[in-house]
Amino acid sequence: MLAPRIIPCLDVKDGRVVKGVQFGGLRDAGDPVACARAYAEQGADELVLLDVSATTEGRQHALQVVRAVRRVLPIPLTVGGGVRSVADAEQLLAAGADKVATNSAAVEDPELLARLRDQFGAQCTVLAIDAARVAGERLRWQVVTRGGKHPTGIDVCDWARRATSLGAGELLLTSWDRDGTRSGYDTELLAAVTDCVRVPVIASGGAANVAHLRAALQVGVGAVLVASMLHDGDTTVTAIKGALRADNCEVRL
Repeated sequence: MLAPRIIPCLDVKDGRVVKGVQFGGLRDAGDPVACARAYAEQGADELVLLDVSATTEGRQHALQVVRAVRRVLPIPLTVGGGVRSVADAEQLLAAGADKVATNSAAVEDPELLARLRDQFGAQCTVLAIDAARVAGERLRWQVVTRGGKHPTGIDVCDWARRATSLGAGELLLTSWDRDGTRSGYDTELLAAVTDCVRVPVIASGGAANVAHLRAALQVGVGAVLVASMLHDGDTTVTAIKGALRADNCEVRL
C-alpha cells in the first residue's frame, strides 16, 4: 500500500491564490506560480489547482495559470474548476494537468465521469465532492454544488459510491462546514466515505496543524489537502512531513 500524500491546494481567482471560510470571504494568499514552486521544493507529493470562480461565472478554467504553474512544477498536478465536458478536460491536460477534477457538472450529468474515464482513464478522473452536514442529523451529509451555494439533497455516501462505479478514480472530499475554519477535518465524514468506496480519498477542509492531519490519516484517507497553514506561513511541507514521521505516521520521502 502506498504511503499517503501531502497535497497543497491552490484555490485561484483572477490569477491569484485566495483563501476564505466556507468558500466565501476570499482573501489574497499569493501568486500561484511562486506558491507552487515553493511547495514543490519543500517536498509536496502533488499539487491541486482549483479555479474557484469558473463554475459560478459559467466559464472554463484559466488555462494560462495552469501553463504557468506547470512550467515550475515537477510533481503531479490535479486541476479543477469549470470542467463540464471531455473537451474541457482535454484542454487542461494539454495545458499541463495530470488529473482533472470535476464537481458540479458531474452532479448535474453523472455520465460525464464515465466519458472522462473512457477517454483518459480512471487514474485521471477525480471527483470533487463538497459535503455539508444536514441539520439535526448527526451522521448524514449532503452534496452541495456551485461553490456551496446549492444544496442538492443528495447523500454524500450514495454519490461517492455511484461516482466511483461510473469511473471516478479518486475523490477530493471537502467539508463545507470546516472549510477555512482551521478547526480540523471532519473525521466522521472521512470515515463514512472511506468505508463506502475502494478508491483513494483526499481529505480537505479545516486543517490547521499536524494533529489534524494525523487524525485524518488515521481514518485511512489516501492524502491530506493543506492550504491555509501553508499559505499563512504557519509551517512548511518539510516540517509537516518531519512531524508526522516523528509521530510514526508513514509519509512519502
